[in-house]
Amino acid sequence: MSLSAIIFQSAEKKDTGKPIGKKKKSISLSGSGKFKSLYNRFAKTSHFSEGDESKVRFQASREAYSLLTLLPILVFLGLAVKIVKAEPISSPVSGQVLIFEKLLPPPKPYPVNKEIYLSPEITAKSVIIMDVDSAVVLYQKNADLRLLPASTTKMMAAMVVLDNYLLSDVLTVGNTRVDGNTIKLIPGEQLGVENLLYGMLIGSGNDAAEVLAEHFPGGVSAFVEAMNQKATDFMLENTHFTNPMGLDGEDHYSTARDLAKLAMKVEANPVLAKIVSTPEVVITDVSGEIKHPLKNTNELIGKVEGAKGVKTGWTENAGECLVARVEKEGKKVVFVVLESENRFEETQSLVDWAFNNFEWKIIVPTNYL
Repeated sequence: MSLSAIIFQSAEKKDTGKPIGKKKKSISLSGSGKFKSLYNRFAKTSHFSEGDESKVRFQASREAYSLLTLLPILVFLGLAVKIVKAEPISSPVSGQVLIFEKLLPPPKPYPVNKEIYLSPEITAKSVIIMDVDSAVVLYQKNADLRLLPASTTKMMAAMVVLDNYLLSDVLTVGNTRVDGNTIKLIPGEQLGVENLLYGMLIGSGNDAAEVLAEHFPGGVSAFVEAMNQKATDFMLENTHFTNPMGLDGEDHYSTARDLAKLAMKVEANPVLAKIVSTPEVVITDVSGEIKHPLKNTNELIGKVEGAKGVKTGWTENAGECLVARVEKEGKKVVFVVLESENRFEETQSLVDWAFNNFEWKIIVPTNYL
């Protein structure tokens, strides 16, 4: 007798005070053959009496449900056995047998310090050098110190623009009055969003940044809120913005580490990667009559081999700031210097040091089996 039948008997004894009769009587039951089979088995083994059809149905259904619950577990175990029995293959790097190599992505090259050269002496208050593929820090100095980011702020503004505009959208320049560097936009001029991005990132135009923020739903304040939300999404724990162009503010700050992470997000976007690596360009309004020649404010573009961007920044209080990315032989490295006395020269010396002092190796752990 099954356990459920015993439970049902105990319950009936308690309710009636009379023992259950042992007379077995078949009960007609329509339905599928499998369910009928389960029904008959429980009816025969559990000594259910006439009128207990609902109890038999319940017990049979519960048993069928238990079998269905076990089915995914059995399927999972079957797949696990197949994986364990998978044909091993040899690693081209170390000759080790890598069972999961077909399931996991191949390991990225890892920068290893050859310790040949000492790091250069620099005036920048905060510095970080980060390998893009592995996110390994090659060098850092006060990397988590909150400082004024100046126009490197525009990297985040560009990310918000791409989230909310089409490149083909056309915006009209209002009576935009901003401090700092501009690309000399004219009130009433109409430009495409893509051209405004060039103006903001290549020419570092505060007026281009302001136009993009003014047309955002909710205006400039909502645009800045979106920038801060993006910083939270990117887990930039020491970054906060109060304006879209990078003007100094008590609550406007970032760090070298956060800016390096942000630069990698920018470079991962094909549109922005193309813009920030452009040495010079001429943008126009929609009519083609008003022209704005732009030259990249990053002097490393076209001067240092493999320089691909990303953004400059300067205010009197922030000093010279630069976020740069350099790629050589497939090795991509981000350099950030904040509050420097000579950002381009110091960054170039850091580039030379990093690529001369590090070699990239594919390291396979011994337990990668």
